Amino acid sequence: MKLTRRHLLTAAGAATVAGLAGCGDDAENGKEGLDDKRAGAMDGFKAGDQFKATEPLTFSILMLSNQAYPYKADWPFFTELAKRTNVTLEGTAVPGSDYNQKRSVMVSAGDAPFIIPKTYHPQEEAFIAGGAILPVSDYVDLMPNYTEKVARWNLQPNLDGFKAEDGKYYLLPGLHENAWQDYSLGVRADVMEKLKLPAPQTWDDVADMLREMKKAHPDLYPLSDRWSTPPQPGANNLLNLLGAAYGTHAGWGWTPTHWNAATSRFEYSGAQPEYRAMLEYLHKLVSEGLVDPESFTQTDDIARQKFANGKSFVIGVNAQTLVNELRKDVAKVPGAKVSKLILPTGPAGTVLPGVSRLESGLMISSKARESKNFVAMMQFIDWLWYSDAGLMFSKWGIEGQTYTGKVDDGSFQLDPGIKWAGLNPDAPKDLQVDYGFSNGVFAYGGSTAMLNSQFTDEEKAFQAEMNKRQVSPVPPPAPLSVEEREQVTLWDSALQDHVFQNTLKFALGQRPLSEWDAYVKELEAKNSQQYLDIVNKAYERYKKEHG
Repeated sequence: MKLTRRHLLTAAGAATVAGLAGCGDDAENGKEGLDDKRAGAMDGFKAGDQFKATEPLTFSILMLSNQAYPYKADWPFFTELAKRTNVTLEGTAVPGSDYNQKRSVMVSAGDAPFIIPKTYHPQEEAFIAGGAILPVSDYVDLMPNYTEKVARWNLQPNLDGFKAEDGKYYLLPGLHENAWQDYSLGVRADVMEKLKLPAPQTWDDVADMLREMKKAHPDLYPLSDRWSTPPQPGANNLLNLLGAAYGTHAGWGWTPTHWNAATSRFEYSGAQPEYRAMLEYLHKLVSEGLVDPESFTQTDDIARQKFANGKSFVIGVNAQTLVNELRKDVAKVPGAKVSKLILPTGPAGTVLPGVSRLESGLMISSKARESKNFVAMMQFIDWLWYSDAGLMFSKWGIEGQTYTGKVDDGSFQLDPGIKWAGLNPDAPKDLQVDYGFSNGVFAYGGSTAMLNSQFTDEEKAFQAEMNKRQVSPVPPPAPLSVEEREQVTLWDSALQDHVFQNTLKFALGQRPLSEWDAYVKELEAKNSQQYLDIVNKAYERYKKEHG
């Protein structure tokens, strides 16, 4: 779930910049004063070249140690990386549960490694004023693979949303060729077959499907969901899916502001008419006993137990959990089958969010700029995170050892003795645990062919349907000044808490929707309008200064 957890990050700045970063207007600055920073760098390094430092180099990196595949310094990933690039990575390993806090302390104290991955925009904004991280857009001229993909995939509008007030950006994001969708609803296909229910196309169809399930099994809640995030139960994946379907931001997808292209203004997401319409739909499902009220607070284990024991028939799912969890959970139920529904559509139509084309990325410590190996480090980063060969290596490993074939012609095959997600689930070796490949610190972004290489045929069919959908445009930049960011930060937490708390109350019927106007006034009393005024002022200022 490394890709979608970014939706949980709702720092104040996220609202203001719901789009994602742009390629440097100051590209020429990257070469200024770097004559003595080229030790180990390649001359004439260009897109498609294999990077190999001209002398052995070591770069420090912050390593998120994933609970599912804890960090090992002796992974074949690191051995092969050094062989190919002449670079050794010196990792500072931090457990995922402590990563954000530890990173913040290290960066703020000036003690961070040179390379700081797994950073989700707008987390980098907290470090800009102190000068602890580089304006990386000044140095992308040193990164030919990155700049080539930005141009070829037309990612500049997405990147523009990463820019700070100075017109520069401070985070190198993962780049996706196309928007993509992973999460949807998992459903007991055998129950649907028994009840002769067609696959739902819209969320209204989902409601009809749940009603038929409830009619046949009045003693249970057909949908009992997972992926809630106590103590903020207003943030979960079901709300995220519904928010997108209704043209707003909710749950994991929460950002405080929503761009209204018709009015050319930002609106407060939790006060939008679309947000209310989403809650009306959800409350109807809860009031009819179609959705388990505990969906917004229960742990994943409890939700999975209900699904496994036949106490529910519908649950949130992604490609990995479908194979690795749900199908194993119901294996003891005779005849049980689980399918992933094509993502239902809502009033917003058949759209996918354009922001899904960028992912978490890298910050670079300002100290790295003083290293004699700075240019070589930027070339190394460019190869590993942005070249086709680097992406293939970090994702799938070593041709002939962990995989065969190519992704671009569809001949790719993971070695049958190695498992990853839904591929070769019964194999004795694990690509992540035993080899260190497909590690979330390194392996993200890439072409659609690369993305599809990780999927089963079933998931490829799901993705083919998603690819038919229209990609919504990203919001325009509205970068805040340091003072403005400090101000909205003071308001953001109280506003978000109020939205999340009342989202749950409205959904569960603990507060009637007839009090919606009163709720909106409560948000205004907590400075939602002043928040919007600052954001819209920042938008107008940036448009005037940068076009």
